[in-house]
Amino acid sequence: MSRPRILIVGAGFAGYRTARTLSRETRGRAHITLLNPTDYFLYLPLLPQVAAGVLEPRRVTVSLSDTLPDVRLVLGEADRIDLDGQTLHYTGPEGDGGTLSYDRLVLAAGSVNKLLPIPGVAEHAHGFRGLPEALYLRDHVTRQVELAAAADDPKTCAARCTFVVVGAGYTGTEVAAHGQMFTDAQVRKHPLRQGMRPRWMLLDVAPRVLPEMDEKLSTTADRVLRQRGVDVRMGTSVKEATPDGVVLTDGEFVETRTLVWCVGVRPDPLVESLGLPMEKGRLLVDPHLQVPGRPELFACGDVAAVPDLEKPGSYTPMTAQHAWRHGKVAAENVAASLGLGGARKPYRHRDLGFVVDLGGAKAAANPLGVSLSGVPAGAVTRGYHLAAMPGNRVRVAADWLLDAVLPRQAVQLGLVRSWSVPLDTSSPELARVPGGPEQRQEASARSGPGAAIAADTYDGGTGTGSLQGRAGDEPAKGQPGSRATQNQPGSGTAQRRSEEELAKGRPSPEPTRNWPTDEPAKGPVGGGSAKGQPGDEPSKGRPRGDATRGRPGGEPSRGRPGGESARGRAAGEPVKGQPGGEPSRNWPADEPVKGPLGGEPTEGRPGGEPSRSQPGGEPAKNQSGDEPARSQPGGEPAKNQPGGEPAKNQPEPAPQPPPDQPPPGPGTAPGPVKRSDVLPDDSAKGDS
Repeated sequence: MSRPRILIVGAGFAGYRTARTLSRETRGRAHITLLNPTDYFLYLPLLPQVAAGVLEPRRVTVSLSDTLPDVRLVLGEADRIDLDGQTLHYTGPEGDGGTLSYDRLVLAAGSVNKLLPIPGVAEHAHGFRGLPEALYLRDHVTRQVELAAAADDPKTCAARCTFVVVGAGYTGTEVAAHGQMFTDAQVRKHPLRQGMRPRWMLLDVAPRVLPEMDEKLSTTADRVLRQRGVDVRMGTSVKEATPDGVVLTDGEFVETRTLVWCVGVRPDPLVESLGLPMEKGRLLVDPHLQVPGRPELFACGDVAAVPDLEKPGSYTPMTAQHAWRHGKVAAENVAASLGLGGARKPYRHRDLGFVVDLGGAKAAANPLGVSLSGVPAGAVTRGYHLAAMPGNRVRVAADWLLDAVLPRQAVQLGLVRSWSVPLDTSSPELARVPGGPEQRQEASARSGPGAAIAADTYDGGTGTGSLQGRAGDEPAKGQPGSRATQNQPGSGTAQRRSEEELAKGRPSPEPTRNWPTDEPAKGPVGGGSAKGQPGDEPSKGRPRGDATRGRPGGEPSRGRPGGESARGRAAGEPVKGQPGGEPSRNWPADEPVKGPLGGEPTEGRPGGEPSRSQPGGEPAKNQSGDEPARSQPGGEPAKNQPGGEPAKNQPEPAPQPPPDQPPPGPGTAPGPVKRSDVLPDDSAKGDS
């Protein structure tokens, strides 16, 4: 008899606990597959300490492969679930798709950043749900303090040292508390202008800090924040975000380069595509965490609306504490449904208290309902985290000890850029990379933030990829009779990414693919094929240096290195710089262009008009086909005409312009393409 197949989607608190418990319950009697975008479980409560430089990033991650025996790990993101066919379609980290079949499916996909319809927030704010976002914030804050210390303008210095956090819940409160300590420690080494210090603002429309927790916890946290210098403003939020600051709901404009969005979370949009009953974006389940009418489908964690049996009529809140315990009950009930465990159990749990780490020795906690503050609360908080972590306890404790006796290392590594961590994404645990699968895949059934959009797809004709959708015989763009060249090799610098595109996390149109970024663009002269042509194959039957395939009339490609193009030449105008003629314009040091040797005709003249002052006296006609051109040496036909063979004894390519050649422009002979695919300097605008 074949073993049953159990598929778990997501390795957060609920998914990881489900997989670990099932591995113990089934003892190899079931195939357990875990689908997750990363190969680690992230302990989210300690993420603010990563952003503040207290913990190294790997300390808050636990390897899935090392800690989940008998569980098969599949890297990818779920795209579509066929409930009737009991199959799940996913996309891997390199864009390849796959299908997984199951007998039991556990949905534990977690949550994503919650967005509000506030102008500019999606473009200029960053969330705090994944490790890439924490790493970006640490680098960004460090950079702003360093730039502020070197700024001469007091206004610029103040703007760079102002950090706005929206959302005074669990995450926002800890980010502001740790952030103020982090920047205060930095300015001891990089003093700001006299009388200035970093300013952190904590905003929320709620009447108090930590509104969902006990009022005593709220009072303690508020007191610690204000004593530390955090500007706490309750009943206030952001009305509009701009590159230079934010407009508050009370009308005040605050100049800042940093906006951290911690207003809350919402369930992963994957569950919306199932067409099943929902409760505020969460999938409705019974107390056994099973979807009614679907005996093979279970859900737990933030995507599940689990009835709270301790508070009839309500659902368990979206907290890590509940998600962790959901996973254990879900695993036991899945095993029971397959006959591999005991009887099913309903989920019933009473909160044992909460802890809030405020940095240093300060914290707020109420274990078993006993309110604590100060050092005792700090000890309880760290003890709780060490006990709750499924791994890395010794390493975390060692980092805490080192942070207590040694100064923090405030350096920016630059590993995560602003556009890599957009706020509007369904995968906050992944940083976007140029050319990644999120830019290539088609829009899928997955809705909500992070779904593929037109600007992120390469659809062979309408996307933003370079030189796409060109038929084999269609003229290359930028040739006569077509539109302007788009990232054509040799046609000038590649398009820069705009600030708006950077803020949205979507790299702008890339330069031609496979283009060496530190070398001059190798055009047709010299043997390289025109990059960006279908298949990137060289033009067949053409000599090294021939024009790109499909160009009308055999006209050479514009923008050839060395300036061999006839850019700006009117039809029939003689080539300047030929022997006996006028020197070519804009050539380095006004050096004349070497004309054809031995009286050979100049190739690719538009309109076929003769060249002035040709040696031999008679002009070359540039006839199409294989008709010989007059005045060829020995009367030999001019080969390499359209449809013909390569011409013999072609001259060597003209020397390339020196490195300091100015960029090509109208009427300028193009030279080497300077590297322009680098991102604009984000530091001037704060990367927000």
